[in-house]
Amino acid sequence: MKQKTIQKEIALEGVGLHTGRPVRMTLKPAPPMHGFRFQRLDLEGQPVIKADVSQVVSTNRGTTLRQGEAQVHTVEHVLAALRGMDLDNVLITMDGPEAPILDGSARLVVEAIREAGIEEQDKEREVFEIEEPISYKDEVTGTELLALPSGKFEITTLVDFNSPVLGQQFASLSSLEDFEKEIAPARTFVFLHEVETLASQGLIKGGDLDNAVVIADRPVSEEELNALAEKLGVEYQGLRVDEAGVLNTTKLLFDNEPARHKLLDVLGDLALVGVSIQGKIVATKPGHFSNVEFAKLLKEKYVAQRRTRGVPKYDPNAKPLYDTCEIMELLPHRYPMLLVDKIIEMSDHHVVGVKNVTMNEAFFQGHFPGNPVFPGVLQIEALAQTGGVLALAGMPDKGNWDTYFLKVNQFKFKKMVKPGDSLILKLELTAPIRRGIVQMYATAYVGKEVVSEGEMTARIVKRTEEK
Repeated sequence: MKQKTIQKEIALEGVGLHTGRPVRMTLKPAPPMHGFRFQRLDLEGQPVIKADVSQVVSTNRGTTLRQGEAQVHTVEHVLAALRGMDLDNVLITMDGPEAPILDGSARLVVEAIREAGIEEQDKEREVFEIEEPISYKDEVTGTELLALPSGKFEITTLVDFNSPVLGQQFASLSSLEDFEKEIAPARTFVFLHEVETLASQGLIKGGDLDNAVVIADRPVSEEELNALAEKLGVEYQGLRVDEAGVLNTTKLLFDNEPARHKLLDVLGDLALVGVSIQGKIVATKPGHFSNVEFAKLLKEKYVAQRRTRGVPKYDPNAKPLYDTCEIMELLPHRYPMLLVDKIIEMSDHHVVGVKNVTMNEAFFQGHFPGNPVFPGVLQIEALAQTGGVLALAGMPDKGNWDTYFLKVNQFKFKKMVKPGDSLILKLELTAPIRRGIVQMYATAYVGKEVVSEGEMTARIVKRTEEK
């Protein structure tokens, strides 16, 4: 299946549920491999924040992402809309810190996407196929999330609200084709007894009876209704609790609207895995914290699956794409710091190189005497040089560009590398190269076993600019 984006820009305006600040949010088409990203137009440098589970910094009544000093709050509804509409690549620009709550659901975003149109792109979609049960459980809260093999993506939520009004509820989504009608309209909700606590925490500053369903699970006096009306900035007249326990001027859209909204939140938070999921998700008593912890687990399993399936095939008899001399035409590295011997695969989004480790390496004299181990830092360097070949191969003025590290993130070393090993070095772009910034996922193999892996970010710099 091909990746998808929107055909044209979409602009929506509103206020943030918790900050109460007005914000204009614009959804823009994005190229293949871009994924979902947020951009804060109101901050210096207009920083971009990747919608990835590794960027989550808070799950207090919503999901917050951060990159450096920049944050975006309450991203789950817009992400649910994007994933629910089967999209892969969208840039979300905002001139404030929090996505607009709109009517408390994903409906308005979905309607805007439908109006803008959806465009199929020329790259295949990355899919995480659930091949065996994956589970997460919080023994204290009883929350449990489970991913099971299935030929499609589907979600079921089971929620016990411990309330005489709502009780136990169930909701399901068996196909994304049903998302727009069955799940997107479900609004966020809050229990009446929670309102005072949330307000005292500096939250729900943008909450009102137009963007949230308030559930009263006990009798409410006129004095309480009057105080609540003042807190929410609405007229007391007409404020009431209906037979379903809803304190609002509208009826529930579905008998199980709260459970459907919980499903919407699960879908939005799992979008932070970064790829489409093929499998059945069963969520019991889900919440943002548990959703994000489960997303972390799924991301870890996906990376392991991709790594196993993506082991490069190395034929030492085949002619390389680049030999050592050709590599030196691109890279500035020379003995003793040239750590890639040849390039055996390369496309516009990945590269595979080989480093043959021998006892003749000078550092083995001290690392370690009688127990030679190839240093982990040099594995990173070998991977970086291999990635540098991909980054520089398409640049004009060959030989006049270099790459420099900006960041190495979440790097893991899983097995020692010894003299006699052939390191297979695989780098994959995790985003298109833009403004000279190269983001890659790096994996080093010996045979079929992973010896090290992690994320790398580098910048392409022209040599005349270095002085």
